[in-house]
Amino acid sequence: MTRARLGAGYARLWSASVISNLGDGVAMVAWPWLASAVTRDPVLLSLTVVAGRIPWLVFSLPAGVITDRFDRRRLMVWMDVARFVVVALVAWAVAAGGDVLADPVLVGDDAFVDPPNQGLWLALLYGSALAIGFAEVLRDNAAQTIMPRLVESELLEKANGRLWGAEMVANSFAGPPLGGWLIAVTLALPFVTDASTFLLAAILVALIPGTFAPTGGDGVTERPSFWEELRAGVRWLWGHRLLRTLAVILGIMNATIMLSFATLVLFVQEVLVLDAARFGVLLTAGAAGGVLGSFAASRVSKALGSGRSLGIVLVGSAITLGITGLTSTWGVVWAMQLVFAFLGVLWNVITVSLRQEIIPDDLLGRVNSVYRFFAWGMMPIGSLLGGVIVAATEPWAGREWALRSPFLVASAGFLVVTAFAAPRLTTARIEGARRAATRRTSDQG
Repeated sequence: MTRARLGAGYARLWSASVISNLGDGVAMVAWPWLASAVTRDPVLLSLTVVAGRIPWLVFSLPAGVITDRFDRRRLMVWMDVARFVVVALVAWAVAAGGDVLADPVLVGDDAFVDPPNQGLWLALLYGSALAIGFAEVLRDNAAQTIMPRLVESELLEKANGRLWGAEMVANSFAGPPLGGWLIAVTLALPFVTDASTFLLAAILVALIPGTFAPTGGDGVTERPSFWEELRAGVRWLWGHRLLRTLAVILGIMNATIMLSFATLVLFVQEVLVLDAARFGVLLTAGAAGGVLGSFAASRVSKALGSGRSLGIVLVGSAITLGITGLTSTWGVVWAMQLVFAFLGVLWNVITVSLRQEIIPDDLLGRVNSVYRFFAWGMMPIGSLLGGVIVAATEPWAGREWALRSPFLVASAGFLVVTAFAAPRLTTARIEGARRAATRRTSDQG
């Protein structure tokens, strides 16, 4: 498939996503590195991740109603502009006062000295992460609902796969090494870069032709109340057995993943003993696995069946997390992250395309938001739990095994989820849901 067949609107969405994901890749190194220069406490550090994920818990449901009330392209533009403003302010703060921060490279917990005004730095980290998170919730929800307007339903898996593949290259291959190099120049520079990508993405999305108000509404005409619309989205998802099950399972998965990665930067610095540049290289594994997954996911799903493919994702994730927690070789961790990313894209291509196929357009924003409330709302809980596990384990197991323990706990968690999901996520059930959605659309037509 060529991008021309997918259309000019898709090409601009693709370009905007690639640019903003390049900034996200830079941020993957810059934000935790800044946080580790402010504090080495695992709980305080994990709270920076919690702050960025809390909006998925408290704002996902309202975001769905907003998405189904207003032009989705405009929502994306304004949220990218908002993120540009927030990150630009952080860049200014780091440039103005970042010289008081210690270089966290190879600094052990005992040797670290809290920077002056640590409370203000933590407030900056938490506040900016929270603001960016709120914008991200609304922007991403709108982005998923705009895709079915740009490509035909039979092309959704391939369109999503191409988009995620390109995002992975920018986010996990190009962005992290660039972020590590920019940190070596000055700590403020990666934040300047990140802010710029949001501004460019906003301009590109604004240039997508067409109107993207939800079907049956233009954001101005009289319609049911906010809470009535929200309840309609909740009822639809909760009444759909397969999507309800997927949402609950993904919520547990995401909490488990965030548990293992909330203190990743400390694991990298103190167990793997990497500097910012090599940390960036380590994160490129996600790109390699993501690209492979984006091109192979549709074929794997068709060859093995959707249900069996999702089962492989769960078992494979448990194995990769367990090995990561036991090794001290960063090359092995790189390989495990590659496999983990491949499996993650396989899961996303199957499940997101399924949602886009079977959820009615006029409910897509709300049902997506309810789904993500369960699926992403568990992330802050998992992130906080990851920091608590490290803090609780350290007194009796030592710092090194404390930093390893979240990966081992996450591995066990995935095995439990696998046992729960196996009889519920079968290919027969998934294909049955697709057929039912096709019949409903035909009857309505």
